[in-house]
Amino acid sequence: MSALIKKLALPWLCCTLVLIAIGLHFALGVVPPDASQGNVGRILYYHLPNWIAMSFCFLANLAASVVYLATRNRNPSTALKADAVAVSTAEVGLVFCSLGLITGSIWGRAVWGIWWTWDARLTATLVLWLMYLSYLVLRKVAIGGQVRTLAAVLAIFAYCDVPIVYMSTRWWRTQHPGPVFFGGPNAGVDPAMRPAVNWNIYAWLLWGVLLVAIRIATERRRQATAQADAARALELTA
Repeated sequence: MSALIKKLALPWLCCTLVLIAIGLHFALGVVPPDASQGNVGRILYYHLPNWIAMSFCFLANLAASVVYLATRNRNPSTALKADAVAVSTAEVGLVFCSLGLITGSIWGRAVWGIWWTWDARLTATLVLWLMYLSYLVLRKVAIGGQVRTLAAVLAIFAYCDVPIVYMSTRWWRTQHPGPVFFGGPNAGVDPAMRPAVNWNIYAWLLWGVLLVAIRIATERRRQATAQADAARALELTA
């Protein structure tokens, strides 16, 4: 697994950088300014891809956490692999979530005149950020054999907020714009904006996959080292 990631890392990075450059070209040089927001509307081309990449990361974290809980007793090897995926996607997902909050705050300051408001979507997203931060803190500071199990349960609980974040603009009146995807009539982006949106979505998804793959390889090496250390300690005490 690690050897494959090393082999593919450079070509994948090159493809990612090319897509980022293409997305930047469309976002800043091709697509015209938004009719009502002006150039500040270009933040959407990075704000939206960050949320999409975050959503995929947290979905993968959920799936890996479920697999870990299902296999931790009868197939420890598979469980460890799932745990590596879970912690890796949580870390990268939290980075994307942070970038989404930052770009959203910049946009809000320009359009609403304030950096933050306790809007339903913003509040739900902040809660999401705090829950995944607590997931990572738990894994760092807790000790004992049940840490991975507790973290997996917390991850499942935390993911429950993801659909709340997505549906918040439908369930409550918010200042946040309506959903871009699957929002019904008049949803979506203007056709003139789609190249910038689409290219940046592809670029940030590829970037996210690369970061997760590198982090998984690092975590698997850490697991192998920990297992080797535990085996040596057991031999010394035998």
